[in-house]
Amino acid sequence: MQPHVHHFVCSRPAKGTQVSSGPHRWALTAAVLACAVSSAYAQPAAEDLYQRANAATCASCHGTEGRTTQGSAIPAIAGMPKADMVTQLKAFKEGTRPATVMHQLSKGLTDAQINSIAAYYASLQR
Repeated sequence: MQPHVHHFVCSRPAKGTQVSSGPHRWALTAAVLACAVSSAYAQPAAEDLYQRANAATCASCHGTEGRTTQGSAIPAIAGMPKADMVTQLKAFKEGTRPATVMHQLSKGLTDAQINSIAAYYASLQR
């Protein structure tokens, strides 16, 4: 006779399956709750990683975390309002704002990446 093994998966029981009371029900409830909590934390972590990866392209000129060195001709972008940054990046991308290298850099960005970068730097303190 094979030993009885419980497999807990982050999903609902199959239709028509009865969930018994007692320790089995508590274990199933705990497993479902753990899955819900872990997925709630995974989504913000993934979004944060996506934003940081997009924003890393700006660090070589605008400094780590968007803070340039004092006296630099390149502006600090940490704390810039999201809407302002989106407007500026789109103007660079369209060629309507003068720049040295921002035209080339911004042309390679999608609207989603522009929004992600703007959201990331807007979330930082100046």
